[in-house]
Amino acid sequence: MTVTAAQATPGHVPSGQTQPGGGAVHARRWRRVAPYLQAAPLAATLILFLLIPILTILVVSFWDYDSVRVIPDFVLTNYAELLTSPVTWKTYLNTVKFAALTWAITLVIGFAVAYFLAFHIRSTSWQMVLFLVCTIPFWTSNIIRMISWIPFLGRNGLLNSTLIAAGVIDQPLEFLLFSDFSVVLAYVHLNALFMVVPIFNSMMRIDRALVEAARDAGAVGWQVVWNVILPLSKPGIAIGSIFVVTLVMGDFITVRLMSGGQSASIGLMIANEISLLQYPAAAANAVILLAVVLLMVAAMLRVVDIRKEL
Repeated sequence: MTVTAAQATPGHVPSGQTQPGGGAVHARRWRRVAPYLQAAPLAATLILFLLIPILTILVVSFWDYDSVRVIPDFVLTNYAELLTSPVTWKTYLNTVKFAALTWAITLVIGFAVAYFLAFHIRSTSWQMVLFLVCTIPFWTSNIIRMISWIPFLGRNGLLNSTLIAAGVIDQPLEFLLFSDFSVVLAYVHLNALFMVVPIFNSMMRIDRALVEAARDAGAVGWQVVWNVILPLSKPGIAIGSIFVVTLVMGDFITVRLMSGGQSASIGLMIANEISLLQYPAAAANAVILLAVVLLMVAAMLRVVDIRKEL
């Protein structure tokens, strides 16, 4: 038999044949590349709609401006004016106060509602029905839900009229509307469901055998809640807290409508700066607000490691 030089060359594969192990090599390469291809659409979306806008805001925050135009530049004036202004610090403290009060009230309401649905409603169908009832306020816009409080809380509104007619009070309660009370009330109304949902989800994953074991060991109702249900609900509480705090910190329309211009928040300050065409100052304020919110979220995640708990 005659062997050609081409056939005698090491590693040469005759035409029409596949090099041994070639399919395995391609499979290994595909396995290495496949995760990146799967993550590419999400990465592209985050880059386009999250990273680029944030970087744009960061760049604009260092620009200069006057009463009629924005001047591309690199100045620290915007940050210096914000950080040295007593008004800014007072507004941030006021915003944090709204966030803290809203968080505390929604936590109590959310935990109570989730506990009732998860442990006192045995039927899955009824759990879903009652859960959908909780979502009814979200069938209308936030503004309509806020405005609906005005005729109820007003000086001559339904609540004051009822209390006067019942002889509980002699004159209308002035603090009910256009005050910090009405702002917090509206925040709780708007954001309570964001606390109910994750806590309810965490409670539904609790093994009921643990609850029964605690009761068999002699624990009463509140001890079961405090020592079993509450610790196992921490992931839901943390997720709901992140939702509520971030939503309140960035909101502006609620303060504008429900305080009647008597209260301020960082979101409202940014909106006012934008209306005055002070885009670099608004961008600097947004960067600081983002940093504050990230610090608050990081503090929550330090208390509860969501990935570990889940």
